[in-house]
Amino acid sequence: MSTTEIQGLHNLVAPHGARKNKKRLGRGRASGHGKTAGRGHKGQKKTKSGNVRPGFEGGQLPLARRLPKRGFKNFDFRVDYATVNVGRLEERFDNGAVIDQQALFLSDLVKKQGEKIKVLGTGELKKKFTVRVHAISAGARQKIEAAGGTVEVLDAAKASA
Repeated sequence: MSTTEIQGLHNLVAPHGARKNKKRLGRGRASGHGKTAGRGHKGQKKTKSGNVRPGFEGGQLPLARRLPKRGFKNFDFRVDYATVNVGRLEERFDNGAVIDQQALFLSDLVKKQGEKIKVLGTGELKKKFTVRVHAISAGARQKIEAAGGTVEVLDAAKASA
């Protein structure tokens, strides 16, 4: 494209080398992809139906089945909490603040908005807070109430967590 032509969406051209021709397999020796068409000689994968699923080991017992399975997995029913320590609340909030999901998100103590939050008891606390969270450890509750604050657990079913 010369500099005198008007540039715009109506005359865009792909740069040289950006568009490649399809590899035409099995079109004779001169093409470079004739006869075996890049699949080599013999073996299970030489035909179009020869590719097998990931993890298939030719009839040998697959690794995923050979390894021992132990323990209990509860991925479908577990509840994930974003954790916040009492000491971090002391650093980020003023005395008398109401601390809830929105306040924790805005103060960058919680990464995602709407996450369930659990307060843990690491750190010192001298300020008085009203804390509204989904779960709280016994040590954190004790420290908040000892400083004159209050705790409200949002999920009544998860209050013992």
